Amino acid sequence: MSQITLYLEEETAQQLKAAAGAAGQSVSRWVADLIRQKIATEWPGNVINLAGAWPDLQTTEQLRAAEPEDTPREFL
Repeated sequence: MSQITLYLEEETAQQLKAAAGAAGQSVSRWVADLIRQKIATEWPGNVINLAGAWPDLQTTEQLRAAEPEDTPREFL
């Protein structure tokens, strides 16, 4: 497991400690969880579970059907 050193202003350090304490976590765990969230390459499970949650939501084809055709573009 790697270790890192962070240099923070006193006010930021105090806010970090308060946030970690409110979450019931150590500062190290709180920061590690935050980093994992920021570098995640997949949608969180609670977002994935929203797929299909709105049965009356129009499909892209339905939304685009009401749009007029594109105007031909000019060559530059």
